[in-house]
Amino acid sequence: MAPTCPSDNTAYVDQSSFWNSGNLNWDEHRIGWAIAGGCAVLTVLISMVSVLWHCRNYTKPNEQRQILRILYMPPVYAVISFFSYRYFRDYTYYSLIESIYEAITLSAFLLLLIQFVAATAAGGDATRAIERKNKRPLPIPFCCWRYRPTKPYFMYTLKWSVLQYVIFRPAVSIAGIVCQVYNVLCESGPYSIYFANVYLEAVDFASISVALYGLLLFYGLTKEELVGRRPLAKFLCIKLIVMFTFYQSFVFDTLEGRVIKATEYWTATNIADGLNALTICIEMVFFSSLMMWAYTANEYKVAGGKKTSIWRPLLDSVNYWDFVTEIGGSLKFFFNYARGAPSTHSSKTDFGQAFGIDGKSVVDGDGSLTDESMRLV
Repeated sequence: MAPTCPSDNTAYVDQSSFWNSGNLNWDEHRIGWAIAGGCAVLTVLISMVSVLWHCRNYTKPNEQRQILRILYMPPVYAVISFFSYRYFRDYTYYSLIESIYEAITLSAFLLLLIQFVAATAAGGDATRAIERKNKRPLPIPFCCWRYRPTKPYFMYTLKWSVLQYVIFRPAVSIAGIVCQVYNVLCESGPYSIYFANVYLEAVDFASISVALYGLLLFYGLTKEELVGRRPLAKFLCIKLIVMFTFYQSFVFDTLEGRVIKATEYWTATNIADGLNALTICIEMVFFSSLMMWAYTANEYKVAGGKKTSIWRPLLDSVNYWDFVTEIGGSLKFFFNYARGAPSTHSSKTDFGQAFGIDGKSVVDGDGSLTDESMRLV
């Protein structure tokens, strides 16, 4: 007999609404609905303030476009979690869509760190930031191996280790949505080789592990250049969101059938998913506030400078062509490396070429806005 996946939903649907016979119809589910919606709105408002500050002081586009993408993370999570709470029967679809933005945020954070390093290089030459690095061991658990940062393959591999997640995570989500439609995902059931969830989870775990290791490696390599930019605080804003959502989901899943019991309209899975979504909505209020501090726009303000228009920054932040360019450049390098092209096996390579930057700021040495920033006004 072929294995079957237990249903996430009951056959009965609650047809009542907030209003019942002219009075408010409050129960636990609707109270949670109101709290989730209120927290989602508050998160969006806080994030809008942070985003607006950066848009009006858009003096370093290469850095701030990545910051804007990171600042979108709390409102994206809060809004999607609210809808997954409201339409709990489709929770799996919303959860898979929500996870995609995690990959975008991690990739944006790497590109932001690269811009920070380029800005600290002597003479504005980004290559010098890496040339002074000596051969060193890899972080745990591969500390027995050593690497040389100036090798071309290392720079491209490091960048690819993070950017690959922006390919695999959306692919996993799309595959999961298709499997859910055909009832072969079985996300809420036990892990089984007969369902797709165990395989998709394995791919996702491997992909994000490589991405986080790449970020850790880059930070260890360039931490001297990142002093004063609060890289740890910036990273924790992202990582804590990922950790909280993962571990609290694990806790609620563990409580299913033990503490969390099914009701007439909701299965134990529905209730566990709803509690997870509600918790995320509440947490995003605090994380949006934390990001406002960690990714402050004050360091981008120029005394006496004109405020920039908000439209160009917003368009830059949702234009992901730079991701496509970075990924394409890495694939091209690996193809040429496999062919044995001499430039890919040289002892040194250009940092700016490897990481797709020119190491230049749009603020001149005297603190005045360059033509690029003036064009954005």
